[in-house]
Amino acid sequence: MTDKIIKKKRSLRLKRKLRIRSQIFGNANIPRLSIFRSNRYFYAQAIDDVKGVTLASIDGKKMGLKNNKEDVKKIAIALADNLKKINVAEVVFDRNGYLYHGVVASFADSLRESGISL
Repeated sequence: MTDKIIKKKRSLRLKRKLRIRSQIFGNANIPRLSIFRSNRYFYAQAIDDVKGVTLASIDGKKMGLKNNKEDVKKIAIALADNLKKINVAEVVFDRNGYLYHGVVASFADSLRESGISL
């Protein structure tokens, strides 16, 4: 792809990210679950926006799992266990500008199956 196309894709994702982020907010009871996906790995963290602290996080790279649907399901199950340890049953899903399909949708569905409501 050319640089012009890459810049356009990044700017469109940034617009989506800011539009989504302006509408959602997390607190200690219902934290914001922010995700990041690179071409290789998948990351997620639960954030308390009132205090500005991360309550729980998961790193696909440290777990040795890639950014595909099967591995993201394992990541979601591990994050759900971490959230249950800190007594969090509900989160606000921040897809961080990524479209809700593929890996992102698989992650969200696995969280729901693990007992975390989005």
